[in-house]
Amino acid sequence: MNPKVHVAVGVVKNNNGEYLISKRHEHLHQGNLWEFPGGKVEKNETSYAALCRELYEELKISVLQAEPLVKISHQYSDKHVLLDVWLVDSYEGIPVSQQQQPVQWVQQNKFDSYSFPQANKLIISCLQLSPYYAITGSYNNLQDFSSRFEHSLKSGAKLIQLRSKNATGNELSELLSISKSLCDIYNTKLLVNSSSTIVNEVDGIHLDSKKLMSLSERPISYNKLLAASVHNKVELTKAMEIEVDFIVVSPVLETTSHPGARILNWAGLKQLVELSTIPVYALGGMQKSMIPQIKETGAFGLAAISEFWSL
Repeated sequence: MNPKVHVAVGVVKNNNGEYLISKRHEHLHQGNLWEFPGGKVEKNETSYAALCRELYEELKISVLQAEPLVKISHQYSDKHVLLDVWLVDSYEGIPVSQQQQPVQWVQQNKFDSYSFPQANKLIISCLQLSPYYAITGSYNNLQDFSSRFEHSLKSGAKLIQLRSKNATGNELSELLSISKSLCDIYNTKLLVNSSSTIVNEVDGIHLDSKKLMSLSERPISYNKLLAASVHNKVELTKAMEIEVDFIVVSPVLETTSHPGARILNWAGLKQLVELSTIPVYALGGMQKSMIPQIKETGAFGLAAISEFWSL
Protein backbone atom coordinates (compact mmCIF):
# COMPACT_ATOMS: atom_id res chain seq x y z
CA MET A 1 0.00 0.00 0.00
CA ASN A 2 1.21 3.49 -0.82
CA PRO A 3 2.07 5.86 2.08
CA LYS A 4 -0.96 7.67 3.46
CA VAL A 5 -1.18 11.39 2.64
CA HIS A 6 -2.85 13.33 5.46
CA VAL A 7 -4.91 16.26 4.17
CA ALA A 8 -6.88 18.95 6.01
CA VAL A 9 -10.02 19.95 4.09
CA GLY A 10 -12.23 22.98 4.66
CA VAL A 11 -15.92 22.91 3.80
CA VAL A 12 -16.38 26.69 3.75
CA LYS A 13 -19.98 27.88 4.05
CA ASN A 14 -21.24 31.44 3.52
CA ASN A 15 -24.30 33.23 4.92
CA ASN A 16 -26.33 32.25 1.85
CA GLY A 17 -25.88 28.55 2.58
CA GLU A 18 -23.46 28.08 -0.32
CA TYR A 19 -20.23 26.07 -0.21
CA LEU A 20 -16.91 27.04 -1.74
CA ILE A 21 -15.22 24.67 -4.17
CA SER A 22 -12.10 25.06 -6.28
CA LYS A 23 -10.87 23.35 -9.44
CA ARG A 24 -7.62 21.41 -9.38
CA HIS A 25 -4.93 22.25 -11.94
CA GLU A 26 -4.75 19.83 -14.85
CA HIS A 27 -1.24 18.58 -14.05
CA LEU A 28 -2.06 17.62 -10.44
CA HIS A 29 -3.34 14.32 -9.05
CA GLN A 30 -7.09 14.19 -9.82
CA GLY A 31 -6.57 17.20 -12.11
CA ASN A 32 -9.45 19.19 -13.62
CA LEU A 33 -11.82 18.00 -10.89
CA TRP A 34 -13.55 20.24 -8.38
CA GLU A 35 -12.80 19.84 -4.69
CA PHE A 36 -13.22 21.40 -1.29
CA PRO A 37 -10.10 23.49 -0.54
CA GLY A 38 -7.30 22.35 1.73
CA GLY A 39 -3.87 20.78 1.70
CA LYS A 40 -1.34 18.46 3.29
CA VAL A 41 -0.81 18.36 7.04
CA GLU A 42 2.88 19.00 7.70
CA LYS A 43 5.01 17.01 10.14
CA ASN A 44 4.27 17.96 13.78
CA GLU A 45 1.29 20.07 12.64
CA THR A 46 -2.27 19.52 13.88
CA SER A 47 -5.08 19.08 11.40
CA TYR A 48 -6.74 22.29 12.57
CA ALA A 49 -3.50 24.28 12.25
CA ALA A 50 -3.04 22.90 8.73
CA LEU A 51 -6.61 23.86 7.88
CA CYS A 52 -6.08 27.46 8.97
CA ARG A 53 -2.73 27.71 7.18
CA GLU A 54 -3.94 26.16 3.92
CA LEU A 55 -7.11 28.25 3.69
CA TYR A 56 -5.11 31.43 4.25
CA GLU A 57 -2.46 30.43 1.70
CA GLU A 58 -5.02 29.33 -0.91
CA LEU A 59 -7.84 31.81 -0.36
CA LYS A 60 -6.56 34.58 1.95
CA ILE A 61 -9.26 33.88 4.55
CA SER A 62 -8.70 33.49 8.29
CA VAL A 63 -10.69 30.76 10.01
CA LEU A 64 -12.61 32.02 13.04
CA GLN A 65 -14.61 28.90 13.80
CA ALA A 66 -14.55 25.34 12.48
CA GLU A 67 -15.77 21.97 13.70
CA PRO A 68 -14.88 18.43 12.60
CA LEU A 69 -17.25 17.05 9.97
CA VAL A 70 -15.87 13.64 9.06
CA LYS A 71 -12.64 11.71 8.41
CA ILE A 72 -12.26 9.90 5.11
CA SER A 73 -9.69 7.23 4.33
CA HIS A 74 -9.58 6.54 0.59
CA GLN A 75 -7.32 4.38 -1.56
CA TYR A 76 -6.82 5.63 -5.13
CA SER A 77 -4.92 3.47 -7.61
CA ASP A 78 -1.78 5.53 -7.03
CA LYS A 79 -2.31 7.19 -3.66
CA HIS A 80 -3.83 6.60 -0.22
CA VAL A 81 -5.33 9.73 1.35
CA LEU A 82 -6.75 10.54 4.78
CA LEU A 83 -8.99 13.59 4.63
CA ASP A 84 -9.57 15.43 7.91
CA VAL A 85 -12.67 17.39 6.95
CA TRP A 86 -13.77 20.53 8.82
CA LEU A 87 -16.94 22.58 8.48
CA VAL A 88 -15.93 26.26 8.40
CA ASP A 89 -18.91 28.53 9.01
CA SER A 90 -17.10 31.58 10.35
CA TYR A 91 -14.10 33.23 8.72
CA GLU A 92 -12.60 36.63 8.01
CA GLY A 93 -11.83 37.92 4.54
CA ILE A 94 -13.19 37.43 1.03
CA PRO A 95 -12.10 34.14 -0.57
CA VAL A 96 -9.91 34.78 -3.61
CA SER A 97 -7.75 32.07 -5.17
CA GLN A 98 -4.04 32.71 -4.65
CA GLN A 99 -3.05 29.85 -6.96
CA GLN A 100 -4.92 30.80 -10.15
CA GLN A 101 -7.53 28.11 -9.58
CA PRO A 102 -11.17 28.72 -10.50
CA VAL A 103 -13.33 28.99 -7.36
CA GLN A 104 -17.10 28.79 -7.16
CA TRP A 105 -19.85 29.14 -4.55
CA VAL A 106 -22.34 26.28 -4.96
CA GLN A 107 -25.69 25.47 -3.39
CA GLN A 108 -25.91 22.02 -1.83
CA ASN A 109 -28.47 20.83 -4.38
CA LYS A 110 -26.18 21.81 -7.30
CA PHE A 111 -23.20 19.58 -6.46
CA ASP A 112 -24.28 17.07 -9.10
CA SER A 113 -23.34 19.61 -11.77
CA TYR A 114 -19.64 19.32 -10.85
CA SER A 115 -17.16 16.45 -11.09
CA PHE A 116 -15.34 15.67 -7.81
CA PRO A 117 -12.59 13.23 -6.82
CA GLN A 118 -14.05 10.02 -5.38
CA ALA A 119 -12.95 10.86 -1.83
CA ASN A 120 -14.80 14.18 -1.94
CA LYS A 121 -18.11 12.50 -2.75
CA LEU A 122 -18.48 11.25 0.83
CA ILE A 123 -18.18 14.86 2.02
CA ILE A 124 -21.12 15.79 -0.19
CA SER A 125 -23.14 12.89 1.23
CA CYS A 126 -22.47 14.12 4.77
CA LEU A 127 -23.60 17.65 3.92
CA GLN A 128 -26.95 16.23 2.87
CA LEU A 129 -27.46 14.37 6.15
CA SER A 130 -27.96 15.26 9.81
CA PRO A 131 -25.31 14.20 12.39
CA TYR A 132 -28.18 13.04 14.63
CA TYR A 133 -30.21 9.99 13.54
CA ALA A 134 -33.10 9.30 15.92
CA ILE A 135 -34.79 5.90 16.09
CA THR A 136 -38.27 5.43 17.50
CA GLY A 137 -38.71 3.21 20.56
CA SER A 138 -41.53 1.77 22.62
CA TYR A 139 -44.70 3.73 23.38
CA ASN A 140 -47.91 3.28 25.36
CA ASN A 141 -50.42 4.61 22.84
CA LEU A 142 -50.60 6.83 19.77
CA GLN A 143 -50.60 10.02 21.84
CA ASP A 144 -47.48 8.85 23.68
CA PHE A 145 -45.87 7.97 20.33
CA SER A 146 -46.65 11.43 18.98
CA SER A 147 -45.22 13.15 22.07
CA ARG A 148 -42.02 11.12 21.97
CA PHE A 149 -41.63 11.54 18.22
CA GLU A 150 -41.95 15.32 18.48
CA HIS A 151 -39.53 15.34 21.43
CA SER A 152 -36.97 13.56 19.23
CA LEU A 153 -37.28 16.24 16.56
CA LYS A 154 -37.05 19.03 19.10
CA SER A 155 -33.85 17.40 20.41
CA GLY A 156 -32.09 18.22 17.15
CA ALA A 157 -32.59 15.13 14.99
CA LYS A 158 -33.16 16.04 11.34
CA LEU A 159 -33.18 12.38 10.35
CA ILE A 160 -35.45 9.82 12.04
CA GLN A 161 -36.29 6.16 11.57
CA LEU A 162 -39.78 4.85 12.22
CA ARG A 163 -38.91 1.47 13.69
CA SER A 164 -42.06 -0.45 14.49
CA LYS A 165 -41.68 -3.93 13.03
CA ASN A 166 -44.62 -5.37 14.93
CA ALA A 167 -47.12 -2.72 13.84
CA THR A 168 -49.36 -3.71 10.94
CA GLY A 169 -52.46 -2.51 9.15
CA ASN A 170 -54.24 0.45 10.74
CA GLU A 171 -51.69 0.95 13.49
CA LEU A 172 -48.80 1.23 11.02
CA SER A 173 -50.83 3.64 8.89
CA GLU A 174 -51.55 5.81 11.92
CA LEU A 175 -47.90 5.80 13.03
CA LEU A 176 -46.83 6.70 9.53
CA SER A 177 -49.37 9.52 9.33
CA ILE A 178 -48.24 11.01 12.65
CA SER A 179 -44.57 10.69 11.68
CA LYS A 180 -45.00 12.31 8.27
CA SER A 181 -46.98 15.23 9.68
CA LEU A 182 -44.39 16.00 12.35
CA CYS A 183 -41.47 15.58 9.94
CA ASP A 184 -43.10 18.09 7.59
CA ILE A 185 -43.43 20.59 10.44
CA TYR A 186 -39.82 20.17 11.61
CA ASN A 187 -38.28 19.74 8.14
CA THR A 188 -36.95 16.29 9.03
CA LYS A 189 -36.26 13.31 6.76
CA LEU A 190 -38.22 10.17 7.58
CA LEU A 191 -37.03 6.60 7.00
CA VAL A 192 -38.95 3.43 7.79
CA ASN A 193 -37.58 0.11 8.97
CA SER A 194 -39.91 -1.79 6.71
CA SER A 195 -40.34 -3.10 3.19
CA SER A 196 -39.73 -0.97 0.14
CA THR A 197 -43.44 -1.05 -0.72
CA ILE A 198 -44.11 2.19 1.17
CA VAL A 199 -40.91 3.97 0.18
CA ASN A 200 -42.82 6.43 -2.02
CA GLU A 201 -44.54 7.78 1.09
CA VAL A 202 -41.31 8.58 2.96
CA ASP A 203 -37.71 9.73 2.34
CA GLY A 204 -36.20 6.26 2.42
CA ILE A 205 -35.90 2.88 4.12
CA HIS A 206 -33.58 1.33 6.68
CA LEU A 207 -32.41 -2.26 6.23
CA ASP A 208 -31.62 -4.51 9.18
CA SER A 209 -28.48 -6.60 8.73
CA LYS A 210 -30.42 -9.76 7.80
CA LYS A 211 -32.29 -7.98 5.02
CA LEU A 212 -29.07 -6.27 3.90
CA MET A 213 -27.24 -9.56 3.49
CA SER A 214 -30.09 -11.06 1.44
CA LEU A 215 -29.81 -8.41 -1.28
CA SER A 216 -27.73 -8.51 -4.44
CA GLU A 217 -28.51 -4.96 -5.56
CA ARG A 218 -29.93 -1.68 -4.31
CA PRO A 219 -33.67 -2.25 -3.74
CA ILE A 220 -34.87 1.33 -4.22
CA SER A 221 -34.12 4.24 -6.54
CA TYR A 222 -31.30 6.71 -5.93
CA ASN A 223 -33.69 9.58 -5.29
CA LYS A 224 -34.58 7.93 -1.96
CA LEU A 225 -32.30 7.36 1.04
CA LEU A 226 -31.13 3.83 1.77
CA ALA A 227 -29.62 3.05 5.17
CA ALA A 228 -28.46 -0.21 6.72
CA SER A 229 -27.43 -1.69 10.07
CA VAL A 230 -23.88 -3.06 10.09
CA HIS A 231 -21.99 -4.97 12.77
CA ASN A 232 -18.87 -6.25 11.01
CA LYS A 233 -16.66 -6.05 7.93
CA VAL A 234 -18.73 -8.54 5.92
CA GLU A 235 -21.91 -6.52 6.37
CA LEU A 236 -20.04 -3.28 5.65
CA THR A 237 -18.76 -4.73 2.38
CA LYS A 238 -22.30 -5.73 1.36
CA ALA A 239 -23.62 -2.25 2.22
CA MET A 240 -21.01 -0.67 -0.03
CA GLU A 241 -21.67 -3.17 -2.83
CA ILE A 242 -25.38 -2.31 -3.04
CA GLU A 243 -24.60 1.41 -2.69
CA VAL A 244 -26.28 2.19 0.61
CA ASP A 245 -26.33 5.93 1.36
CA PHE A 246 -25.25 5.59 4.99
CA ILE A 247 -24.76 2.89 7.61
CA VAL A 248 -25.35 2.52 11.33
CA VAL A 249 -22.58 0.59 13.10
CA SER A 250 -23.37 -1.11 16.40
CA PRO A 251 -23.07 -1.88 19.22
CA VAL A 252 -20.32 0.59 20.04
CA LEU A 253 -20.89 0.68 23.81
CA GLU A 254 -22.99 -1.44 26.14
CA THR A 255 -26.70 -0.64 26.33
CA THR A 256 -29.38 -1.35 28.92
CA SER A 257 -31.46 -3.13 26.28
CA HIS A 258 -28.64 -5.58 25.41
CA PRO A 259 -26.55 -6.08 28.59
CA GLY A 260 -23.56 -8.33 28.14
CA ALA A 261 -23.61 -8.11 24.34
CA ARG A 262 -20.24 -8.11 22.58
CA ILE A 263 -19.38 -4.50 21.82
CA LEU A 264 -17.06 -2.84 19.31
CA ASN A 265 -15.75 -0.06 21.57
CA TRP A 266 -14.28 3.07 19.99
CA ALA A 267 -11.35 1.16 18.46
CA GLY A 268 -13.64 -1.31 16.68
CA LEU A 269 -15.80 1.53 15.37
CA LYS A 270 -12.72 3.30 14.03
CA GLN A 271 -11.57 0.18 12.18
CA LEU A 272 -14.88 -0.11 10.34
CA VAL A 273 -15.01 3.63 9.62
CA GLU A 274 -11.59 3.46 7.97
CA LEU A 275 -12.88 0.77 5.61
CA SER A 276 -16.10 2.59 4.75
CA THR A 277 -16.69 4.70 1.66
CA ILE A 278 -20.08 5.87 2.97
CA PRO A 279 -21.08 7.95 6.03
CA VAL A 280 -21.10 6.06 9.34
CA TYR A 281 -23.35 6.60 12.35
CA ALA A 282 -22.39 5.10 15.71
CA LEU A 283 -25.14 3.27 17.64
CA GLY A 284 -25.19 1.70 21.08
CA GLY A 285 -24.97 3.72 24.29
CA MET A 286 -24.57 6.93 22.32
CA GLN A 287 -25.24 10.40 23.71
CA LYS A 288 -25.00 13.78 22.00
CA SER A 289 -22.21 14.73 24.40
CA MET A 290 -20.09 11.99 22.79
CA ILE A 291 -19.90 13.73 19.41
CA PRO A 292 -16.19 14.69 19.90
CA GLN A 293 -15.30 11.02 20.53
CA ILE A 294 -17.43 9.91 17.60
CA LYS A 295 -15.78 12.43 15.29
CA GLU A 296 -12.35 11.29 16.49
CA THR A 297 -13.04 7.82 15.07
CA GLY A 298 -13.91 9.41 11.73
CA ALA A 299 -17.62 8.58 11.99
CA PHE A 300 -20.07 11.24 10.84
CA GLY A 301 -22.69 11.15 13.58
CA LEU A 302 -24.65 9.21 16.15
CA ALA A 303 -27.82 7.12 16.03
CA ALA A 304 -29.81 6.51 19.18
CA ILE A 305 -33.15 5.52 20.61
CA SER A 306 -33.19 6.53 24.29
CA GLU A 307 -31.11 9.69 23.80
CA PHE A 308 -33.88 11.15 21.66
CA TRP A 309 -36.95 9.07 22.56
CA SER A 310 -36.95 9.29 26.36
CA LEU A 311 -39.15 12.02 27.81
